[in-house]
Amino acid sequence: MASSGSSEAAMPSPAMAIADVEAAEQLIHRWDPVASPSHDRMLFDGSDRADAELYLRAIDHLRQSLGPSSPAPASPSRSPSNTIQIAMARLEDEFRNLLLSRSAEPDLESLDLGSLSISSLSSDHDHDHDHDRNLSDAEDDPGGGSTRVASRSASSIREIDLVPPDAVQDLRSIAERMVAAGYARECAQAYSSARKSAVDTGLRHLGVERLSIGDVQRLEWEALEAKIRRWIRAARACVRVLFASERRLCDQVFGTPSSADAPFAETVKGAAIQLLSFPEAISIGRRSPEKLFKILDLHDALSDLLPDIAAIFRSGPAESIHTQAAEILARLAEAARGTLSEFENAVLREASRIPVPGGTLHPLTRYVMNYISLISDYQPTLNELIVTTPSARFSGEETTDHPEINFPDLDNRTPLASHLVWIIVVLQHNLENKASLYKDAALSHLFLMNNLHYIVNKVKDSPELRGMIGDEYLRRLTGKYRQLATSYQRTAWVKILHCLRDEGIHVSGSFSSGVSKSTLRERFKAFNAAFDEAYRTQAAWFVPDPQLREELRISISERLLPAYRAFLGRFRHHIESGRHPEVYIKYSVEDLEMALMDFFEGCPPSVHGRKRSH
Repeated sequence: MASSGSSEAAMPSPAMAIADVEAAEQLIHRWDPVASPSHDRMLFDGSDRADAELYLRAIDHLRQSLGPSSPAPASPSRSPSNTIQIAMARLEDEFRNLLLSRSAEPDLESLDLGSLSISSLSSDHDHDHDHDRNLSDAEDDPGGGSTRVASRSASSIREIDLVPPDAVQDLRSIAERMVAAGYARECAQAYSSARKSAVDTGLRHLGVERLSIGDVQRLEWEALEAKIRRWIRAARACVRVLFASERRLCDQVFGTPSSADAPFAETVKGAAIQLLSFPEAISIGRRSPEKLFKILDLHDALSDLLPDIAAIFRSGPAESIHTQAAEILARLAEAARGTLSEFENAVLREASRIPVPGGTLHPLTRYVMNYISLISDYQPTLNELIVTTPSARFSGEETTDHPEINFPDLDNRTPLASHLVWIIVVLQHNLENKASLYKDAALSHLFLMNNLHYIVNKVKDSPELRGMIGDEYLRRLTGKYRQLATSYQRTAWVKILHCLRDEGIHVSGSFSSGVSKSTLRERFKAFNAAFDEAYRTQAAWFVPDPQLREELRISISERLLPAYRAFLGRFRHHIESGRHPEVYIKYSVEDLEMALMDFFEGCPPSVHGRKRSH
């Protein structure tokens, strides 16, 4: 029976239980700021841990005393339930004060935001290459040599301590008592009210503005483009630092996801919606070709962040943020597809009717080729987004409107590659229409040659673009511009070379018989007039590529100079034996060779200012 006696000795007597409850009540009421205004300092202020520990033990003891066999209180105002209510009000104040007084404001500006990037968008596209603002610039390198990394990193989230560890432990102790006493809602509200302002401050420091969808859509493109770049950098810090750290703090304070979900959602949901409203506005805004690359940057950034958003906003009321982000990502993908379609239609329907001076590059050619070179930089993303080929989309109205377009074989290509080939085909068709605006057939050929040569070189200069276009189609384009060069020479020089023929100069069919000097003089005069006209016009024509310009001059020289040298050798003495030979023989071979150096420079010098070597 010793065990029974021992058990009875271990049980507290009713008198002792009442005394303990009374002591607990007295301690709690002593710290009631309403009843004892002198006790207005905070228990959890860090200076004396003993008072805080005693207060928590008093609450625990009082809660344990609440039960069906609890003795009746001596005073209704001192009932355990009323005392618990006073204690919870005190803990709520302590909880809020801890969050406000012990929270550290993170130095977001010192964070290496680039290291928070998985796809390296900040380094690839935030260095102000101005590539998508300067698509029509000349020989720029719009890709900037960027490298796009598709793999994810396990260390993308970088949580930081928003509250010191000792304060976190105090918050956890308070939260446990409030939740256990049925005050979970009050505790969550105190948490969110204290932390929400810190989150909003973080957003402001990162430059996340409070803009409505209408505000975003009314922005000029240059301003909007700058905001997109800032948003991408800010979103990484918001998700991977601010929101992730808030999630960790909330989990630490409330212990279980079920308890932490509500206060976390209440704290960050408004900020998250504000952050996501910007890409949402872009995704439903007006589509125009210049927006494609920034839409893709936004898509890549949000796609990269989506797994982190899923991990942070993983359950409960916060889960709707992940759902919203996924929906915006889908709309950005649709916006990218629609924008590419708008670009194709714009190339097809560009209808400027003013021929470019000198047959040089048309601005449309430069714009389109720089554009599709940039598209190739986004190949991984667009290969996922572009799933239909243009032959299917353009088999209706567009084809009917332009039946003369020669469709290439688009089989065995990815849908994106098919679109790029299609854009070049449409561009070539448009350029052929523009070539017909020139009255001079030779200049028309030169214009097409210049533009196709530029297209070929842009494809060759980009390994990604060349891989998608394919060497077979590239050879077709190369053969086409060389054929145009031949057509130009034939059209421009056949009349001049015709002046150097022997037919009609000899009096009789025998070469040794006499020469008609009058016919010969007319031939020289006709040659001089034709060459003067060619020099006057073709020096004003412009071939912008130096290598192509030199190749054309050499090709013309190889046809013109030997013919003129032979003609001059056969008939010079017939002219020089007569009166005023300089009237008919205006040019030496060297003069012609020097004159050809001025061709295709785009600014004709004076013919009469040239030195005559004869």
